[in-house]
Amino acid sequence: MKRLVCLFALVAILTAPCLASRTLTDEVGRKVVVPDHPHRLICLMPSVTDTVFALGAGDDVVGISDYTKYPAAALAKPSVGDLIKPSIETILSLHPDLVIGFQPKGPMEVTEELERAGIPIFLVDPHGISGILHSVETIGQALNRPQQAAELIRSLQGRIDAVKTRTRGLPTPRVFMPIWYDPITTIGKSAFITEIIAAAGGRSVTDDLPEEWPTISMEVVLERVPEALLLVRGGKTTMQVLESRPGWNSLKAVREKRAYYLDDRINFASPVAIYALEDLAKQFHP
Repeated sequence: MKRLVCLFALVAILTAPCLASRTLTDEVGRKVVVPDHPHRLICLMPSVTDTVFALGAGDDVVGISDYTKYPAAALAKPSVGDLIKPSIETILSLHPDLVIGFQPKGPMEVTEELERAGIPIFLVDPHGISGILHSVETIGQALNRPQQAAELIRSLQGRIDAVKTRTRGLPTPRVFMPIWYDPITTIGKSAFITEIIAAAGGRSVTDDLPEEWPTISMEVVLERVPEALLLVRGGKTTMQVLESRPGWNSLKAVREKRAYYLDDRINFASPVAIYALEDLAKQFHP
């Protein structure tokens, strides 16, 4: 494997044209030397793919990751594998001049292997709605598309502000979002979905928990008395599944089948999440 990486690195060095470059600081504080005008991009996260396409650079994408769904045009691109351990061989075979990924939760093996191969990798790490907008800005810098990034941020911020203005002063539904049911995993204070719910005019009953994706007990859920659940259409955590699991029928929202439903755009920390925000606001306040 190491020999293969070294061979690709040598070929890249010997065949690469003399291109101007810039040194940027990515969202995890790393100094990254990127091409002035990158034109062979690999996106190692679905949310990154959505942002790159929203910035108008979709034609420059030569590879995406598994689980990419938005925009539909991105699905025509080849996948380099899963989010945790993509195929280094596939990445190298696509001869990218820039790879954009997310800050990994564990060891940075993929980042280190690509760096050894001479391929720049720029990492983002968005938290909350402001983090989504900040990543639009930093990815725009990496792609040398600052004007497009500024225009996209203005558009997204305008839509967010319009929803907040429309829902201000209206009743605030208190919802609980079960990401998973055993163990019960939900959204905490720093999760961008928590802020999406608040911006839409609602409130997550777990918005005070410090972890981004906390695991909690059924007792904690019951004592917070949510008025309704927030579920993702097509997801594995459904009302029918919850009704069949021990303890869940103790929750009034489950017994009365009270839930708001969103499509999976709510799962992406990228511009597409703002569509989910607008949809949720309409459900909270028809």
